[in-house]
Amino acid sequence: MSWSTIRGSKKLVPQKKNEEAPNNKNEEIPHKLVENLKREKIGYSLDENIELLKNLLGKNSDFFYRHFQLYGKFRAAIVYFSCLVDKKAINNEIMKPLMYIPIHTDISNLSITNLQNFIFNETMFHSEAKDENDIENIIQALLRGESLVFIDGLNIAVKFGVKNIEKRSISQPETEQVILGPREGFIESLQTNLALLRNRLKTADFRIETMEIGRLSKSTVAVCYLEGIATNDLIKEVKDRLGKIDIDAILDVGYIEQFIEDNHMSPFPQIQSTERPDKTVGSMLEGRVAILVDGSPFSLIVPVVFNQFYQTFEDYSSRFLMGSFVRLARMVALVFSLIFPSLYVSFISFNPELLPTEFAVAVAGGRAGVPFPAVIEVLVIEIAMEVLREATVRLPKQVGGALSIVGVLVIGQAAVEAGIASPITVVVIALTTIGSFATPAYSAAFALRMLRFPIVIMSGFFGLYGVVIGVIFIFNHMLSLKSFGVPYMSPVTPGSFQGFKDVIIRAPFWWMPKRPSMLHPKNSDRLGTTREELKKAPSNTLDPLKVGNAKWEEEKSDGISTRNNSHSSDDNSN
Repeated sequence: MSWSTIRGSKKLVPQKKNEEAPNNKNEEIPHKLVENLKREKIGYSLDENIELLKNLLGKNSDFFYRHFQLYGKFRAAIVYFSCLVDKKAINNEIMKPLMYIPIHTDISNLSITNLQNFIFNETMFHSEAKDENDIENIIQALLRGESLVFIDGLNIAVKFGVKNIEKRSISQPETEQVILGPREGFIESLQTNLALLRNRLKTADFRIETMEIGRLSKSTVAVCYLEGIATNDLIKEVKDRLGKIDIDAILDVGYIEQFIEDNHMSPFPQIQSTERPDKTVGSMLEGRVAILVDGSPFSLIVPVVFNQFYQTFEDYSSRFLMGSFVRLARMVALVFSLIFPSLYVSFISFNPELLPTEFAVAVAGGRAGVPFPAVIEVLVIEIAMEVLREATVRLPKQVGGALSIVGVLVIGQAAVEAGIASPITVVVIALTTIGSFATPAYSAAFALRMLRFPIVIMSGFFGLYGVVIGVIFIFNHMLSLKSFGVPYMSPVTPGSFQGFKDVIIRAPFWWMPKRPSMLHPKNSDRLGTTREELKKAPSNTLDPLKVGNAKWEEEKSDGISTRNNSHSSDDNSN
């Protein structure tokens, strides 16, 4: 038996099985029934409206409805999901104002025709109160955590924003640790995440556009950008790609990343995910777009280029010399994590003459008892390290730390003593693993870990030629990638002098007055004309031999001490 809606009365009546259409099995599913009620309005009968909701949602133990007398005169009912709402707000801000007669008004002449205006203008305390009569919108409002009041004789429901879901507090990001910089990270609540962004961008140019994605989850997706900086073509492209997603549910921001990236088969990420609000804001200030999803503690940043994956916010919050040095060390670790094992295999197997004699003899002595070729030895230890790394991540923190120590010390030492691996191989793999840990972005580090294996295999077959060919293939693939039309290797190629100042080193801010040109921002200037003043000689206001500020113009002498420590007004009087 299925249910159908009679347009005139909006009453649900049963149909016999022999009258069912061939696809009536699908129509019995609640969300299919809601889709069949699109653009349908609720009726004037309170009982029929409640019966409709009960048949669509009433088999849930947390679905609650209560009948009451509105001002002691009109029949009404309040409906909500008890696990999604703030019951205290319902009692104090909804039920009390609607059940008690206002002392400053006379309701003796109050009729059903002017009841709606009376509720909104005279008695309602809650600020987020709206009227709604579309059945589909009413169902979605209930599922989002809003409560609705139905009144007998009115074909509208009054909905109130009383959503209250327990969420964790704002804490330090787990995946992106920094020494210098803010300690706040995104959480699963979209409204909280948007508030963190809004708190850092106190400007009228900050724009937030939301949409719902997911046939069943109805996940709220927010597209954030800065009007006047981000180009309109990029904003339109982002919204077009999001609008084409058709899936049952979006449970995490990673679902969206897989749908909207340019090359789905590439190991390199073309979209950056971060759980840091400051990093998200910094990207939007350059002209990028941020995508957030309700229920995910990460944001997506588009478009991206490769150099973003080894940069951190700490590079910019520290002095540029320190930031440049740390970035160079990070790039060395990145190269280590990609080609160091393959170089070791090629030197040992094909080109030992490239090693110093003493070192070659030491390596040969260490490998004397190892029965496997160098390439097999490296692959076995690499796979063991990957398994150990994955096990450490999945175990609880209290056990994971102990496992990593046991794995590195005990298993490594036992493998050397058993003759499975040589000491130098263990050292090489250890340095490679440490280098991969130094890459800030997990997705980029994972790509390098994946590409390490084919390069090691090629070095085992062709030596240094295999390493060079593998690296050429990787760079050629990176050169072919694009992220929303932006070349992946920008600003190295195509070259940009301004952008190159923030690739290998982190230049001072006054050396980088322009936003990245590959993003084509509407406003390319991020520094004002006062940057010219910063290039002048440093001031020596408190120098005992030279009192006064020589940096600024002479006529701007307000508040500046003279050589004899007298004020300018005293000098004029003398």
